[in-house]
Amino acid sequence: MVQLTLSAQRAALEREWAMWVPGGVSGVGPSSGVRTEVAQSWSRSLRTVDPGRDHAPVSETDIGPRWAESPLRGPITELKEQLHSVADDAGYVAAVTDASGTILWTYGGPVMRRRAEQVNFAPGGRWDEAHMGTNALSLALRTDQPHTVFSAEHLVAALHGWVCYCAPIRAADGTLLGVLDLSTTWKRSHPLAMATVRTMTSAIESKLHAAAPAPAGMRLTCLGTGRLMRDGQQIRLRPRHLEILTLLALDDDGYSHERLHYAVYGDRAVGASTLKSEMSYLRRATGGDITSRVYRFTTALSCDAVDVLRAIERGDLDTAVRLYHGPLLPDSETPGISEWRDYLEVAMRNAVLNSPDANHALTYGDCAPGDVAVHEHALALLPARDARRAVAIARLHSALRT
Repeated sequence: MVQLTLSAQRAALEREWAMWVPGGVSGVGPSSGVRTEVAQSWSRSLRTVDPGRDHAPVSETDIGPRWAESPLRGPITELKEQLHSVADDAGYVAAVTDASGTILWTYGGPVMRRRAEQVNFAPGGRWDEAHMGTNALSLALRTDQPHTVFSAEHLVAALHGWVCYCAPIRAADGTLLGVLDLSTTWKRSHPLAMATVRTMTSAIESKLHAAAPAPAGMRLTCLGTGRLMRDGQQIRLRPRHLEILTLLALDDDGYSHERLHYAVYGDRAVGASTLKSEMSYLRRATGGDITSRVYRFTTALSCDAVDVLRAIERGDLDTAVRLYHGPLLPDSETPGISEWRDYLEVAMRNAVLNSPDANHALTYGDCAPGDVAVHEHALALLPARDARRAVAIARLHSALRT
């Protein structure tokens, strides 16, 4: 790590500022001195961050489950079109972090997204002060206030071409959940950017507040594992019951008794009363939310597999790969589940292999360790100096050995 005194580092960064913005901007620059909060952040950051590092470190835990379970996912999904419009129209990258400063979600046009990926301004990147020094995200998290960090105010020199506008996002009870950030090159800085961030943050918080008094309902997880949650509590079910619930969740039209019987038991000689018994048990377990003549839910059942399919259908591969945590009920040999499992895997794989975004191949590759083509696709998309190539190479070597 580069060891510099605060005064030496401050002088060095002021020289960098002068190179980027001759004469300073809006009264902030060498002529007026570095802002107090920036200088204080430099001092803290230099204990753990090398100003010469070229990208943010990667989180050690899988981002997919964290984003899937984040209270921010729902509001961001609802406001996705507005966020996309802001980013596309202004040439910005939008990002959302959790309370630790780890990026959970990003969106940007192809050019800005590639620039952002070079510094790992992408899902999994750690942008808190201890890992990436002075930036708008780390200041907003530390102070619980909106912040703008311009060019050479960033501690890390690789960020001196950027300007970032950021505001904290709070839950209904005031808990800090993360931040919303808009970032771009300093040449595209705009005085209305911070107002836009504040407006979007308020919209996110409004949706969080509206959701707070609503009942939690049921949530079925069937990708990579199987469990049913109701109002925050897990309902203990046998594998067969989880299979039936998954089939009902994936087919909005519902099932006749004969069709569901075949989807569950196939050609096995199983009496009709067996399925009726299973359905009676499920009605008790789910509060009677399943109709009788045609088996279907009377109220919508939230399900991760359904969310993935809908995301693929609308072309939202960012959401699809983050929610896809593995094959559909991988231990099940039920005919109907096997068909849906194959359908999901083919849909996900084809979408990833046709995507020009390396993040899609990297995220999906974590759930498909033996898929050589996916790892090769990730390598083909990643720039030569991208640190994430090491992950793709390791996965490829492992897949080729199996």
